[in-house]
Amino acid sequence: MPRMTAARAAVEILKREGVTHAFGLPGAAINPFYAALRASGGIDHVLARHVEGASHLAEGYTRAKPGNIGVCVGTSGPAGTDMITGLYSAAADSIPILCITGQAPVARLHKEDFQAVDITSIAKPVTKMAMTVLEAAQVPGAFQQAFHVMRSGRPGPVLLDLPIDVQLTEIEFDPDTYEPLPVYQPTATRAQISKALDMLAEAERPLIVAGGGIINADAADLLVEFAELTGVPVVPTLMGWGAIADDHPLMAGMVGLQTSHRYGNATMLESDFVLGIGNRWANRHTGGLDTYRQGRKFVHVDIEPTQIGRVFAPDYGIASDARAALELFVEIARERALPDRSQWAESCRTRRRTLQRRTDFDNTPIKPQRVYQEMNRAFGPETRYVTTIGLSQIAAAQFLHVYRPRHWINCGQAGPLGWTLPAAIGASVADPDTPVVALSGDYDFQFMIEELAVGAQFAIPYIHVVVNNAYLGLIRQAQRGFDMDFCVQLSFENINSPELGAYGVDHLKVAEGLGCKAIRVTDPDDLLSAFEKAKSMMAEFRVPVVVEVILERVTNISMGTEIDNVVEFEELATRPEHAPTAVLSLD
Repeated sequence: MPRMTAARAAVEILKREGVTHAFGLPGAAINPFYAALRASGGIDHVLARHVEGASHLAEGYTRAKPGNIGVCVGTSGPAGTDMITGLYSAAADSIPILCITGQAPVARLHKEDFQAVDITSIAKPVTKMAMTVLEAAQVPGAFQQAFHVMRSGRPGPVLLDLPIDVQLTEIEFDPDTYEPLPVYQPTATRAQISKALDMLAEAERPLIVAGGGIINADAADLLVEFAELTGVPVVPTLMGWGAIADDHPLMAGMVGLQTSHRYGNATMLESDFVLGIGNRWANRHTGGLDTYRQGRKFVHVDIEPTQIGRVFAPDYGIASDARAALELFVEIARERALPDRSQWAESCRTRRRTLQRRTDFDNTPIKPQRVYQEMNRAFGPETRYVTTIGLSQIAAAQFLHVYRPRHWINCGQAGPLGWTLPAAIGASVADPDTPVVALSGDYDFQFMIEELAVGAQFAIPYIHVVVNNAYLGLIRQAQRGFDMDFCVQLSFENINSPELGAYGVDHLKVAEGLGCKAIRVTDPDDLLSAFEKAKSMMAEFRVPVVVEVILERVTNISMGTEIDNVVEFEELATRPEHAPTAVLSLD
């Protein structure tokens, strides 16, 4: 039997589980693992500038391609605690990432050793599995179980904590005979799907709500096939956006309090039946449950049995992987005579043509709506967008267009500021042939701006659009209800960049100082040319390119407290030229 260190066995298992990239920072307690990584070869390592950044790099990497599992690595103590936010983000959005941390020697774990923290206890609430491996011989089994757990049922993150002496201990391990454990997924039965289709057939105005579980299951093709077979319009959630192309005739728009369309909410309110697949009924999608549920029946299909009934009791629930369920939905739908849904689908398209928001503003400073209009013109259907939270994200979901699964990578539930930049780099590493455009407000961008150096060092080009109003815009808008504007202004007079006025941080200088390229736009008519220039600079220099857009200081983006009570702060589109990049021209 071959003998090797437990650290080397861990690396060999990573490769046999399909890992080709790792993101992290070496340190004293994890150096044996890094030594094994170097000696073994076959796994490219990207050196992050912050350990939290490494965890977000790993999540972006996972989410860009089906089957990917991002791996983030750090030493003991603060490296692990820094990655807790990344683990929380991944757990909240059902994303598998593996966090590997170093640890003090086993004999010193109870002696308050330098950087010896009980990271397993800290991580357990935000992982599917967290384990400090106390015996070297357990390392292969722990890693095998980690991948099994991450992939089975509802996907999610795992943390493995490796004391330095455990890493260094030699064990007997034969990598050539290693096999991953079979993945378990709950699967719907024909009887369950038949009952759901019976309920669908009885409805007059049905909708499909397509959640992120469809993306995770790589089942967007089946969703579209099922929608086309039945003629039922589709409402993607924010996490499911891209499961059906924005220009598909059955795309009915998004529903919710913030990241939603006027026509999407109006269509939901007209419906009488909702089939939710791979979704959580998140509160920013539903708003108040009385309004959301009134007058309609619900069927809920989800991979996690305890999700069914968590938010509200559906009329019927099915515990199933989304792909397995959709395979049966398609199979059984093909066997049936289905009702004609063309009149209902056309009414949904009519709402989409008529209930639009205006994007064509010529104001200076620039209104954010114009930014997304020009992004639609500059970046085609092949573009992958990455963003996290804030008014920038909310407006992007209202105005941008997404045409393919995994082309909208958004931190949905946790929404940590700073997530966008490293996640965009991670997505670019995973799929360098797909153009990545990240979108941040100025505060999100500042949180982990140091990770730009990762893109420069490792030649990872992407475009980062930064909409700068020198404000915590979403919090400022929320403070309107308290009649205040308190502790949310980022503005100051920068003594080194007086040309910025009150906009404070000179993002161009910082980006260039970190080895990247940057453009600033102050005139709305220059937006399109700036985006085109950014594309050419990215191709020429092979580094991240920042496009900073100086916005008006205060813009209130459409949102509300109920899906029938979304406040429109700007004038609405009343002529086709008000929304020139809308998928359907305004009637």
